[in-house]
Amino acid sequence: MLRLIAQRLGLGLLTLLAASVLIFAGTEILPGDLASAVLQNTATPESLAEMRKELGLDRPAAVRYVEWLGNAAVGDFGRSLASHRDVVEEIAPRLRNTLFLASYAALVAVPLAVALGLMAAIWQGGVYDRAVNFVTLLTISVPEYLVGYILIKYLSVHLGWFPSLANVTPDTPLVQRIGLTFLPMLTLVLVVVAHMMRMTRASVLQIMASPYIEMAFLKGLPKWRVVVRHAFPNALAPIINVIALDLAYLIVGVVIVEAVFVYPGLGQLMVDAVSKHDVPVVQACGLIFAGAFILLNLIADMAAILSNPRLRHPR
Repeated sequence: MLRLIAQRLGLGLLTLLAASVLIFAGTEILPGDLASAVLQNTATPESLAEMRKELGLDRPAAVRYVEWLGNAAVGDFGRSLASHRDVVEEIAPRLRNTLFLASYAALVAVPLAVALGLMAAIWQGGVYDRAVNFVTLLTISVPEYLVGYILIKYLSVHLGWFPSLANVTPDTPLVQRIGLTFLPMLTLVLVVVAHMMRMTRASVLQIMASPYIEMAFLKGLPKWRVVVRHAFPNALAPIINVIALDLAYLIVGVVIVEAVFVYPGLGQLMVDAVSKHDVPVVQACGLIFAGAFILLNLIADMAAILSNPRLRHPR
């Protein structure tokens, strides 16, 4: 297990390194010149040359990448070009907001999806199974921003149950924060529950064809007990994988949802930074998103190995 963990961590670090190269290259090829974006209408040839020298744009891209990666490794992402604040100070409160929204959605989505998937497997082929499959297929097919706007239209504008904008501050009480973020949370839940529920159902039904499941039925055990006590534990590996991938999406995919509800999270900060050509903030947000996605994939991989002893040994 220790060797497997070391191998996965090594692959994760290599993947993060490759992601950092893509992030840096992506910000390098953004349209427009960074020095021109900073100076705007006051730009002159002399001031542009001075600004490029101040920003380090007169050096080769490879040298700037190595310097940026080394600083990022110790938590130094530079200063924001828009607010002139340290990037870490700019990101910290936004990251907490994003983690709160993702955790809120995960606490609702994971048990709900697993329960719906188990019930669909128990009542396979019935009215409930067909209805749940239809609804989940529909929610998977609809983009997040459309789901968000539909919820705003009916639950906020027409019924007035929830606010359309998730305006939270660091001083917002927990109960009020839960109410303000209910619509963005519900949007994320509707998107990820469908995927997790369908995978739970498919994994359990695949195990149901095993001989020991048939033996359990021959003993006279009820179907719900066979599914919950015998099939579900042996179907955990693929379910854990898809849950971890969807949790990674909850952190990385909140960009669109935060933009729809104007939620002050990391995704909204990244969108604003792109529009302002604030390259240090864009690079920091991209690296954090990539690191979170890779870390959750590693956790999913290790959890799947721990839940299935056969995966611990080469075949």
